[in-house]
Amino acid sequence: MSSHPWPAPAKINLFLHVVGRQENGYHHLQTVFQFLDYADELKFDLFKDELISLDSNYTQISNDNDLILRAANALKQASGVKKGAAISVMKHIPIGGGLGGGSSDAATTLVALNELWHTGFSVDELVKLGVKLGADVPVFIRGHSAWAEGIGEILTPIEPDEDWFVVIHPGCHVPTAQIFADPDLTRNSPPITIRDFVAGAVHNDCEQVVFREYPEVARAAKWLNSWSDARMTGTGSCIFGRFNNKLQADEVLKQLPAEWQGFVAQGINYSPLMERLALEKQD
Repeated sequence: MSSHPWPAPAKINLFLHVVGRQENGYHHLQTVFQFLDYADELKFDLFKDELISLDSNYTQISNDNDLILRAANALKQASGVKKGAAISVMKHIPIGGGLGGGSSDAATTLVALNELWHTGFSVDELVKLGVKLGADVPVFIRGHSAWAEGIGEILTPIEPDEDWFVVIHPGCHVPTAQIFADPDLTRNSPPITIRDFVAGAVHNDCEQVVFREYPEVARAAKWLNSWSDARMTGTGSCIFGRFNNKLQADEVLKQLPAEWQGFVAQGINYSPLMERLALEKQD
């Protein structure tokens, strides 16, 4: 077993615009992904036989739907490797919160097992496997904050300010498919440029639908708006607010109503998964 866990960091969408829709139902997006220094932890114990198993601290996801097992099996099938692994995960990122936990876990599985199984896939080859698992998986594989277009897989590295955030999870799970299928979702936001993003001309098109269907998310946003310009991340239920330093963020978190969960994290532009991979290569 690798002596150190492999991190699967959370992400936030600093904005999310829906600029069109494909004939197959997928939506054209513009967004910025930034990582947080808040992560799930995965460990991999290699087997001589071909068994792949998963031990986790959550029960909401069946093995058939778990992206960790799907990622491991996808790499195994694509590479033809005759090895297995016992995977254990300590999940900290809320499920269904829009923080990318499942996609990040899948990316970490692909990156870690590619190294540990010596399958030799390039980053681009891992991305081709990852995008079949989810549109957010590629950004976690590439490991750098990015301006994203297409369905979220066309990535341009950028470096937004590494601010501090209060992230609130109001205790509900918002299904992405439900939000993108809603007839009231805005699907024609005009495309913008990175310069527009830097100037602050951004929002999240999914908020109106989510706030209507999940009032507790709207209440969390209203509460956080007292201290910061609160925004929803992705299509999930988590709300974040930006702060200049950790002290300010910590003071707000102390006042969080007991009915909600929350944490303070810093935005980071370079994924800790890349640092962990470099450490493995040195051993």
